Amino acid sequence: MAAAGPPMFEAKGVEFGYGGVFRLSGASFEVADGEILGLVGPNSSGKTTLLRLLSKVHVPDRGEIRYRGRPLGTVGRLALARDVAVVPQEEQLAFSVSVEELVLMGRFPRSEGRLFEGPADLARAREAMVLAGVLELGDHPVDTLAGGERQRALLARALAQEPRVLLLDEPTSHLDLLHQRHLVGLLRRLNRERGMTVIFVSHDLNLAGELADRLLLLSGGRVIRLGPPREVLDEAVLEEAYGCPVWVERLASGRPVVLGVRL
Repeated sequence: MAAAGPPMFEAKGVEFGYGGVFRLSGASFEVADGEILGLVGPNSSGKTTLLRLLSKVHVPDRGEIRYRGRPLGTVGRLALARDVAVVPQEEQLAFSVSVEELVLMGRFPRSEGRLFEGPADLARAREAMVLAGVLELGDHPVDTLAGGERQRALLARALAQEPRVLLLDEPTSHLDLLHQRHLVGLLRRLNRERGMTVIFVSHDLNLAGELADRLLLLSGGRVIRLGPPREVLDEAVLEEAYGCPVWVERLASGRPVVLGVRL
């Protein structure tokens, strides 16, 4: 549950495009400290672009993003990396490393001025590997891992940063049902016990609705709706975003369940 206080992120009129084609147009929203926010919407709607803007991979063409009250452009990359960790959907490594070596890379923002990891870094890395379920894979080369194992190794690297904010792009896309359940439980626990802010992209509307405090629905680079899952996972709202009839039912608890496309 989101905590009271200034927003972790605040976007005002943010626009960004590639090659003259805008992927985001006039996006304005806030993410509270300690909130779990799900980014949902059709392909090419701007979800991953938004994550890259929040992590300073991209800079807005127009508008402003503020981080904890400060313009994001004034926050140094190393300082941001101490607070914000990213789990990409895919990542190509320039050279072969073991899982433990990959996870230890997450300690770089915490080891400024040191050339080698110390005992504390190794302890934090192994703790992260336990949380992500990859401790037994520590000596395995990352490029030999299956997709789900690789995704969990990238999550462990992010957790080794000891972040305040976790940004995840399609974190369950390569995971089987057991590991999806483990990931959802882990994110809830990090949010509840450490107050970690979580922002994630997902095409699984039901999983997003189960995990998130609020959903931000994008379509065509525009924010269609921002609110609790019961308001966003609505047939009329989803049909506007996806451009097709959508079938949604509500459980006795009031929780919406997206059953699919109406044929």
